[in-house]
Amino acid sequence: MPVFNSSDQLIAVLKSLFQNIGQKDPSAANSVSSSKMIIRIFFTDPDAELTINARVNPIKFTYGSTNLRPDFDVQMSADAFHNIMLGELPLRKAVGSGQLKVKGPIYKSFALADIFQHGQAAYRDILNEQGLDM
Repeated sequence: MPVFNSSDQLIAVLKSLFQNIGQKDPSAANSVSSSKMIIRIFFTDPDAELTINARVNPIKFTYGSTNLRPDFDVQMSADAFHNIMLGELPLRKAVGSGQLKVKGPIYKSFALADIFQHGQAAYRDILNEQGLDM
């Protein structure tokens, strides 16, 4: 059974997560901002799309499709994202096993790794706030 029941539920968690990261740990946002990339993340089961535009200041997050052309694409299931955020699935293992697929210059993925790392500290609290006790 998937962790998230709907795309709306996943997006609500993502919005809270990125808002929390921006407020509590601006260094994570700085890492992404300095990349000057457009990062698109596709989630499956349930389907959702997130685009992070670091070419503008402040960084803009778009939930859903957009016409922006990404520099870096990421695809993963919502469950893989969940396990990464809980610290149960290391990013390196997720990539190596194909649970997280990337398209674009891999050296630029370090900015994304910072987001995951900083978000892990708040993830469980956000799940609880959203009524997803894990």
